[in-house]
Amino acid sequence: MKLDTKDIKILRILQKDALSSVQTIAGEVGLTNNPCWRRIKHLQESGTIKRYTIDINHKALGLKTTAFVTIKIDDHSQNWLKNFSAVVKSIPEIVECHRMTGSVDYMLKILVCDLFHYDDVYQSLIARVDGLADVSATFSMESLKNPRDMDVAGLAINS
Repeated sequence: MKLDTKDIKILRILQKDALSSVQTIAGEVGLTNNPCWRRIKHLQESGTIKRYTIDINHKALGLKTTAFVTIKIDDHSQNWLKNFSAVVKSIPEIVECHRMTGSVDYMLKILVCDLFHYDDVYQSLIARVDGLADVSATFSMESLKNPRDMDVAGLAINS
């Protein structure tokens, strides 16, 4: 989908506050309400806007430790992947899972209270998934940027 400067402005506003009214957005973008609403609808229908969510402060919930876990596997079968996917989805502390290129097969982002909590998640994972050749964790000291900070204005636009 090609985005113009008005689409980018709409996305920036909604990214900062998804509850912004069409009237507010239209005023900031320089459109009347109906054309602005149509653009927002088009962004939704095209899949550019996937959904509206809230940004929960995980530290306020006591989840102060972020672990990045790399996994190497022995079994690359569809059955293994189906089981692994089900297990990962069933563990709420695992907030992201990526299939990787290069020297590791998967990378997980895990939010936990502390190292003891991480060990519980780790033990649950290895007890429920066979064929894990190597599981290595590193822990974040500080988050400098995350996906919610993405500035859509930096994207290439077609005006």
